[in-house]
Formats: sequence, C-alpha cells, structure tokens
Amino acid sequence: MKASNVTKPHRAIILSAGQGSRLLPLTEKMPKCLIDLGGRSMLEWQLRALDQMGVAEAVVVTGFFPDLVEAELNRVALTQLRVRTLYNPFYKLADNLASCWMARAELSGPCMILNGDTLFEPEIAGRLLAAPSAPITVTIDRKEAYDADDMKVVTEGDHLRAIGKALTADRVNGESIGFLRFDADGAALFVAELERTMRTPEGPGLWYLSAINRLANAGADVRVVSIEGLQWGELDFPADLVQVRELASTWNVEKQSASVTA
Repeated sequence: MKASNVTKPHRAIILSAGQGSRLLPLTEKMPKCLIDLGGRSMLEWQLRALDQMGVAEAVVVTGFFPDLVEAELNRVALTQLRVRTLYNPFYKLADNLASCWMARAELSGPCMILNGDTLFEPEIAGRLLAAPSAPITVTIDRKEAYDADDMKVVTEGDHLRAIGKALTADRVNGESIGFLRFDADGAALFVAELERTMRTPEGPGLWYLSAINRLANAGADVRVVSIEGLQWGELDFPADLVQVRELASTWNVEKQSASVTA
C-alpha cells in the first residue's frame, strides 16, 4: 500500500559513494551498494521499495566505481521512480556529511536522505512518509542493548534530543537506521548546518547525523518515528552480510508464495 501523506517527499537522496572497505576483499572492485543480496543488489532493493511507496525521484550519490552504479541503474526497471546520479569526487577523503554537502542543491522542498547500506522493507519507507508533519523526522528502532557501532539516539516522547555513536548507554533509548525525512523548512535548516560544518577543519570527516545532532541540541524541532516490528539490516561488516542476505532471501520466498497464491 502506498503512503498517502499530502506532504510526501518527492525526492530521496541515497548516499552510496563509499567503497565499504570493512567488507574487503568483496568490495575491492565493487561498491558495497552493489553486493548481491538474494538476486538483487542493495541499491535495487532500496529503489524498488521507494518506487513501491510512490516516491517520484531518487538521486544516488556515487563515488567508488561510479560507472558500475550507473550500469546497475540502467539495468533496473522501475514503475515510476526516476533515478539519476550525482558524483562525489571527494569520497576517498571525506565522510558522508560531505556527500550531503555535495547534494545540497537537491535538498530543497520535501525530501529524504537514505544511507546506501541500509536494507529495509518497503513499509519502513511508508511509515516514514506517513509520520506526522515535522521539519526533520528520523527513523529509529529499539532493542535491549546497543553496541559501539550503532548510531544511538536519545529521545523524549517523539522528539530527538541527541544522536551519535558515542552516547552513554544510560541515556540511549533507540538507534537510527539511517533514513530521514525533511519538510522544506527542515531541509533548509539542514543545508545551513552543512554549510557551517564544512567550513570547519573537522567538517569533511564527520557523519551527516552529527549535523542533525547539533540542530537538535540547538533546539530545532527534530522528531522520531519508530519502525519497531519492521524488518531492516545494515551492511558494514562480514557478519552483517549473512544477516541481510538471509533477510533478502526471506522476502524472495514471501514474494514467490504470494505469486503462487494470487
């Protein structure tokens, strides 16, 4: 079922510039967004989910082996989603805040940002799209304990108070899955923070969620929407690859079963 939010973002920015060096040698000559997961690449799973939820356009930020990403986009047939790429020539020297800065002209009006290594079922996009109107909305999940690599969050009701990997365990009550929605005002706030941060010595080496953290700390209206109970996975380490491939295989089996019973 497609989301019906009247302020539905018309564009999703997918951050897929990195190599994924922690997955070497698998990513020696292929960006991790193209790793096969049950017969589809991570990028194809993402694009199909966005397409199913009625998003009009996706901009894929490329860097490592951009020609391979473009070839994949030419191969994937989508119902209505228009897809184009934006090359980040600084992907080896900077983190994903710089990729967002490179795509700042695309961050206008209602829009979304999605990490290129997050596998998610379509309803997660649907839940984000259907969330109450807010300048910035961050998707979060919750679990019993969080490890050092989780992008942890502190929330108060549906408001985000802090986000980062180094938050102390006694404060943490969720984790970001790397999928955000902005309205026009929120996108403008975020772009202004990107511009400010990129002028600092440490800016290019930061995660873009550090800019969201600063906005929340400064009192900006940053909300959260829980995707608890829905399926997703992040691909950073070899152990993650086992998990996301199992998840994709499960979805393939469900799809085949639905085709048989239709």
